[in-house]
Amino acid sequence: MSLPTLRGPRWVDIRLHRTTLWTSGAALLAALVYTGWLRWAADAYPEPVGDCLADKSCETFLGFASARELLYASMENGALALLLLPVLIGAFVAGPYIAREMESGVYALSWTQSISPARWLASRLTTAAAIALGVTLVLMGVLRLGASKALGHRANLHWADRGVYEATGPTLVAYSLFAVALGTLIGFVVRRTLPAMAATGLVTGLLLWGMGNVRWRLAPVRTATGPVSADHSFPDQYPAGSFSMDQGVTNAAGDRFSVGQCLPKPQPGFSCPDDTEVTGWYMQYHPRSHFWHTQLMETGILLALTAAVVYAAFRVLRRRAA
Repeated sequence: MSLPTLRGPRWVDIRLHRTTLWTSGAALLAALVYTGWLRWAADAYPEPVGDCLADKSCETFLGFASARELLYASMENGALALLLLPVLIGAFVAGPYIAREMESGVYALSWTQSISPARWLASRLTTAAAIALGVTLVLMGVLRLGASKALGHRANLHWADRGVYEATGPTLVAYSLFAVALGTLIGFVVRRTLPAMAATGLVTGLLLWGMGNVRWRLAPVRTATGPVSADHSFPDQYPAGSFSMDQGVTNAAGDRFSVGQCLPKPQPGFSCPDDTEVTGWYMQYHPRSHFWHTQLMETGILLALTAAVVYAAFRVLRRRAA
């Protein structure tokens, strides 16, 4: 459906917030152009090789060793910045989109112009969700465009890193939809622009932080073990690209401990076994295949929370409109 054919409350919503929409569109276009230019520059300008790397006499690209380094550094920062996207979406929906209208009383005019309260709320939710979905998908595509050759192969662009994990699967979309629902509910309940924005941003941020801490407990870890070599190094017997959760060494009794904490002598604050003679090593990890298991479970949890929040918003509306 094109914009000129939109009618009713959705068209009113877009007209009221057209400045924000134009600004968001310009920001998305700028991100796309910047990433596309760096992607082109990374292929057009060869990376420095040879002796100039040692004496730092190589030509630089805008202060970086190469255009590719600037591209990947930008993508690393961009992936982390995408964690703020649900917070910003939720704050906007809660404040300027819902609470301001409740605070000013404009909603009452809409309800008296042949638009039922339920239809008004449904229109608000669907319009905000569609815009949030579009913005999120575009930014995820921009990250893919810039970092497609480095995802999973470069430090800070590992598949399990914060930001990268969320933005390379459906989880970020689910967070954005949850932020829309939460912002609608809080904006409708609080009815004050700034408090609603602050509350929504805080709750969304706490959810992002909490899920980031527990997501790797949703799938069981795998454990790799083996005998140590003479220098106590870990043999490379676990899948490449795995996400390590815990690693250390064991003694003959099977007690697990860290070499750095217990050898050559126990460090203060750490519990070490009486026998610290190292006989083996262990590593608990998530293989690359757990990415989609965890993504789908986390997305399911978020969508269930979103549905519950939407239901709560309509329940509150029914009481207010009664």
